[in-house]
Amino acid sequence: MSTTRCYYEVLSIERQASGEDIKRSYRRLAMKFHPDRNPDDPAAEARFKEAAEAYEVLSDPDRRRMYDQFGHDGLKQRPGHDFRSMNPDDIFSMFSDIFEGMGFAGGGRGRRSRAVRGYDLEYPLEITLEEAFEGTDREITFTRVDVCVDCGGDGAAPGSTPVTCSTCNGAGQVAQAGLGGMFRMVTACPACRGSGRVVSDPCSTCDGRGRRGAERMLNVHIPAGIRDGQTVRLSGEGEPPPPEVDPGGEGQRGDLHVLVRVEQHEKFEREGDDLMVLVNVSYSQLALGGDIDVARLDSPEPHALHVPAGTQNGEMFRIKGLGMSTLRGGRRGDLVAVLHLVVPRHLTETQRELLMEFAETEQVDVDEKPPGFWTRIKDAVRGY
Repeated sequence: MSTTRCYYEVLSIERQASGEDIKRSYRRLAMKFHPDRNPDDPAAEARFKEAAEAYEVLSDPDRRRMYDQFGHDGLKQRPGHDFRSMNPDDIFSMFSDIFEGMGFAGGGRGRRSRAVRGYDLEYPLEITLEEAFEGTDREITFTRVDVCVDCGGDGAAPGSTPVTCSTCNGAGQVAQAGLGGMFRMVTACPACRGSGRVVSDPCSTCDGRGRRGAERMLNVHIPAGIRDGQTVRLSGEGEPPPPEVDPGGEGQRGDLHVLVRVEQHEKFEREGDDLMVLVNVSYSQLALGGDIDVARLDSPEPHALHVPAGTQNGEMFRIKGLGMSTLRGGRRGDLVAVLHLVVPRHLTETQRELLMEFAETEQVDVDEKPPGFWTRIKDAVRGY
């Protein structure tokens, strides 16, 4: 694992990411590269340790500030843990709050007192704004790790049973002396990977792992009013605990978190529970006033909005109760119509003559500015 790689790149986040974004990204990477899910894969273990190192720095406001200013050199005065030389189980202990939230049960018999719980999974699901408004049911298919049916999860071929590990005598842990024998470091047994048992005749279906990939199909109900980035939790639809801590697969499964992503709409922009819509209008409509049609998300029929004579370009009108549904039901958000003056690019000869005749008598108040004019201009410039 190289410490020269940018920590933000390691966690696939922006430099402006919040603490929750950092935590969420680390959880996702730890879930993907945890050695229990990638046995005998040195590259996955290296990525797992690399993500832990990045999280340790970026989750600490002081160290993150130092890293942002001086890079890796800035951390030399406050070095962290050497994750490259650490056992994954020790990393597990350091960030136990993170792993428990994900359903990691950890390795080693010394941790058997923990509630045995499997891994949580995340499934990204894209829906339309209309589906978010009305709510929808979607069928999803994903692959998860399940207990091997042929061996019952213990990894032994039918007719054989695992035997006690001779390296750790079934303890699941071994102690190694360090620093001239002044202290001992207890780690998961490398021979049995913390289970305390060894399979001499492995199951051919799962290669002795006790787990195998399986496809799962579920129907997911997405409630009306859900927002982009929110999740729907399906309890018990995750993965079982690893065989090291639960050979028979009798422990509690993790959960499946369906991460909802709402597609961008061509007409409407969502702001909380409100909907914003741009309404193109002509000069005569603004000058003379009258009723204009405003598109609605909940109906193909437009809403008739009355605008007074002399309405200015960019003015907004709030239409109560025509916005988004809310998760808790009750009052809906509002529909905000933003008026946009469209200047014609081509005029007929008659239109040109009438406009020139009008221009001869037209008067403009050079000092008039709409409310919040400069604020809106600055916002527009920043987003250009």
